[in-house]
Amino acid sequence: MNRAAEPRDSTAAKGAQMANSKSAVGRRRFLKGAAVSAAAVVARSAPAAALAQPPDAASPTAAPAVPGGAQLRADTEPPPAAVSSRLVEKPASDFMVDVIKTLGIEYVAANPGSSFEGLHESIINYGDKRMPELLTCYHEESSVALPQQQETPARPAPATPPGAQLGADTEAPPSRTQSRIVEHPGSDFMVDVIKALGFEYVAANPGSSFEGLHESIINYGDNKMPELLTCCHEESSVAMAHGYAKIEGKPMLALVHGNIGLQHASMAIYNAYADRVPVMIIAGNWRDAGTRNNGVNSYHSAQDMELIVRDYVKWDDEPASLAAFAESAVRAYKIAMTPPMEPVLLVVDHDLQLRPTPSAPKIPRLVMPSPPAGESGAVREAARLLVAAENPRINAGRAARTANGIALLVELAELLQAPVNGGGDRVNFPSHHPLAGIGVGAADVMLNLDVQGAAGPALPTAQRAANARTINVSSLGLFIKSNLQDFQHMADADVDIAADSEATLPLLIEEIKRQLTADRKRALHERGAKFAEAHRQARMQAIESAAFGWDSSPISLARLCGELWDQVKDDDWSLVSWQGFISGWPGRLWNFDRHYRYIGGQGAGAMGYGAPAAVGAALANRRHGRLSINIQTDGDLNYAPGVLWTACHHKIPLLTVMHNNRAYHQEVMFVQQMASERNRGADRAHIGTTLREPNIDYAKMAQGYGMYGEGPIENPKDLAPALKRALDRVRRGEPALLDVITQPR
Repeated sequence: MNRAAEPRDSTAAKGAQMANSKSAVGRRRFLKGAAVSAAAVVARSAPAAALAQPPDAASPTAAPAVPGGAQLRADTEPPPAAVSSRLVEKPASDFMVDVIKTLGIEYVAANPGSSFEGLHESIINYGDKRMPELLTCYHEESSVALPQQQETPARPAPATPPGAQLGADTEAPPSRTQSRIVEHPGSDFMVDVIKALGFEYVAANPGSSFEGLHESIINYGDNKMPELLTCCHEESSVAMAHGYAKIEGKPMLALVHGNIGLQHASMAIYNAYADRVPVMIIAGNWRDAGTRNNGVNSYHSAQDMELIVRDYVKWDDEPASLAAFAESAVRAYKIAMTPPMEPVLLVVDHDLQLRPTPSAPKIPRLVMPSPPAGESGAVREAARLLVAAENPRINAGRAARTANGIALLVELAELLQAPVNGGGDRVNFPSHHPLAGIGVGAADVMLNLDVQGAAGPALPTAQRAANARTINVSSLGLFIKSNLQDFQHMADADVDIAADSEATLPLLIEEIKRQLTADRKRALHERGAKFAEAHRQARMQAIESAAFGWDSSPISLARLCGELWDQVKDDDWSLVSWQGFISGWPGRLWNFDRHYRYIGGQGAGAMGYGAPAAVGAALANRRHGRLSINIQTDGDLNYAPGVLWTACHHKIPLLTVMHNNRAYHQEVMFVQQMASERNRGADRAHIGTTLREPNIDYAKMAQGYGMYGEGPIENPKDLAPALKRALDRVRRGEPALLDVITQPR
């Protein structure tokens, strides 16, 4: 598992082992089958000029094998920091360790992260891992919860609290004896509102602050529309809703308990916010201090609970009446679904859920607003630049919200005969289309479609012409906050259109059609042949690269993805996990041709997202009969493994294949690099970054939650049969986990 969201080149020496490995049968079979597939795809869809090209014609330089995320970053983000030519002999983090030692701190607990990589390296090397000793944790919450063991003067034990106070702090309050039955509690009306918004599911870890709504959902609402999903952690509840929305294109509801549940959920909310995904959260609260009990009810309440996450929700409210709840819920739904789509939060008073409601208030009609489209004059200028361009490139980040978004982008690309760099955030463009990729040479006009942080500092001239023009279409500028820096670099654009890309594409396509002449169409068609050939070469390069290390043990990620593709390519499949930590091999080898084939990554690059988002996406895929596949990093699963139980309990079919490299490998590389820059060697880089001694048995973990689990698989010859056994289970409608010991990347 690899923690940080932005990869760096590894300094680990692993290439030799993989490059020297050759397979007698598997490698040859894999290459032959994949090459035939690539040739067939190009032959079906390449422009006529490409097919008619003479064999001795000069071939254009092939595009890189994986043009997606790496090229997108090259087009839109600053270049990586230059490697220092001198050693850092006395880094500031060494002094920080001196301060920590002076304070007598014996232990420091941490889940590794790049933001403190310098201090990490100083603790294990300069500090010699003594006073403090670094303890590896799976979750930051665990790091803080670990008690600090210090030799302190003995103190008298605190007095034992009276039984009454202990009960108030730790036990449920006695049941309230009612003199009458509450026939129409306010929470029943809340369920009516939730049903009116079309929510299919609500994910929750149970909590007393929303006990009234809980009871109404399962009894008054008959646990249908929405169905209550039992989760083991609030972070998993929201992450499940995150994954679900990226398949269904609409929000799922998550309930959280008071301020503690909202704090648990906060990281998942930020992921969804940075990923521009609509999620609706309802948090319970005991608002009235005059009536709430001491103990837990007070601990878990707040005057302004929304403040906890206000920096990364699009809108929040705490309605004081049922009529206000109805209006706020409808408003929140509409706000969440208007680009840029993001999470919304309602805080609901506990007592409001319990009060009888003689007559139900009116529920406002849900009429969805049209997404904002580009202004006609700006669209006209963008079309002029694109029609005149000699070597354009289209970069797509989160451009395609629906299947129609992909169809529109295909129409635009074919109209211009321009290559499309599909990025890694969504399926924006079919990966096997002959125009998929970065094309050839330096682009003179670039069209960025909902690319996060579009533009920024200057780009390498090999990828962008010196006088290149940039067109930016993005809804991100329509809603932005200042504290958290998810907005990244400001767009450096010649034409900047503040609008939703998918809503703007029809206008742009029609304007390009109007401006294209017959002569220009012929020229563009000839240009497309060059891009189709570059795409073909990139595909073949990726297939050949996959064969290296085919028989290696630990198992190469290329073989893992190649063997998996061989068994699922005829299914209606969906990859419900991020491919950034597996070197993008599915994007290189598989055919991403529909919007649900791939859901992208975390958004904010935070761990704990992967497993629950995969379960949420698999839940959405279940009613469509799709095969959901999760290539799961090991460290991420350890944040909230209880979601495996949720998948079993609710019978959500999902294949989870562990990418078990027994490390937070991204952090291993960071610490290796830091130690190298300080001339200390990398022999201690495993401290605080690896998951071994003991090794974790994920198959037994899955079995403990009631799931089919097999592994660990270390011999590559055992991989295909094990995948078949696990897939048989999933095709029968149950979840399954296969633990595969893998190369780091």
